[in-house]
Amino acid sequence: MSVEFFLFLLVAAVAVVAALGLLLSRNAIYAAMFLILNMASVAVIYLLLNAPFIAAVQVAVYAGAIMVLFVFVIMLLGAEKLNPADTKLALKWQRPLSIVLGMALFLLLGAVILTRLGGAVAAKMIDTSPLAIGKALFTTYLLPFEVVSVLLLAAVVGAVVLTKKS
Repeated sequence: MSVEFFLFLLVAAVAVVAALGLLLSRNAIYAAMFLILNMASVAVIYLLLNAPFIAAVQVAVYAGAIMVLFVFVIMLLGAEKLNPADTKLALKWQRPLSIVLGMALFLLLGAVILTRLGGAVAAKMIDTSPLAIGKALFTTYLLPFEVVSVLLLAAVVGAVVLTKKS
């Protein structure tokens, strides 16, 4: 047992607790903060996997820019002031659906683990240099990259339109 393994277990536990805090939080701002903690712990896991560029992108893009956008939209829309009694009646279908989907996820995870126990899985080495990621992003994955940028722009415009006083 090495120090890296114990550090991984500690950071993984923080990530799981932050994810549970995100799911169980009743305040939208607290949920966004738990998501930032989760994304930061994922960045530490990337560092443990010797992928410093991806860890920096995780912090800068996800934990930084996108989460600032989320918190801004939450505050702009006033989502933290919603009445829980109103949403409880309107969203009765979510609890059974989440239970079914959670069970399906655990069954799928169990099937993957059972099929991988039989033999060793060779790890494929991936080039995580900024040059290789940039080439892949602007050649192979150009369309998904542009779709995500338009989606984020539409979310910001939609938030502004929804909160505009007529």
